[in-house]
Amino acid sequence: MPTAANTKSPTKIIVATVIILAAVAWLTFTGVRDNKSYYVTISELNAMGSKAYVRHLRVAGNVAPGSIHRVGTSATFQLLEQGRSLQVSYQGTEPPPDTFKDDAQALAVGTYGKDGVFHATQLQAKCASKYAPAAPGATPNGMAKPTTTATALPRTR
Repeated sequence: MPTAANTKSPTKIIVATVIILAAVAWLTFTGVRDNKSYYVTISELNAMGSKAYVRHLRVAGNVAPGSIHRVGTSATFQLLEQGRSLQVSYQGTEPPPDTFKDDAQALAVGTYGKDGVFHATQLQAKCASKYAPAAPGATPNGMAKPTTTATALPRTR
């Protein structure tokens, strides 16, 4: 015969379930909110006004030639897009990627400061057109043109 100590109260189970579901919902909401970032163009960033200072953003553009200044794992540079420019300061745990060069397409993830500088914590650079087909008659970089041509050997029977 069950005693009062052995039976579980349905109220306790319901309360525990509600607490667990509320905790999971809160963690999900705050995790999504903190990791969400909006993709904007440089023009849209300039038009956002004060909203730009409180949102986590992604901005893409071409790296202005001669604007890259590297110091350790940090870099400052300018992004160009449709005639507009944006000063970017990258402070990351890893150095900028090897493909991050003048005229490369880059994506900066971070926040826009009231100082007019985009403070990036992540930086991605698109590979240049190094996989584009070579022009007819051109050789790949670093490879010498062959000096002789192969000839067919006579077949033996």
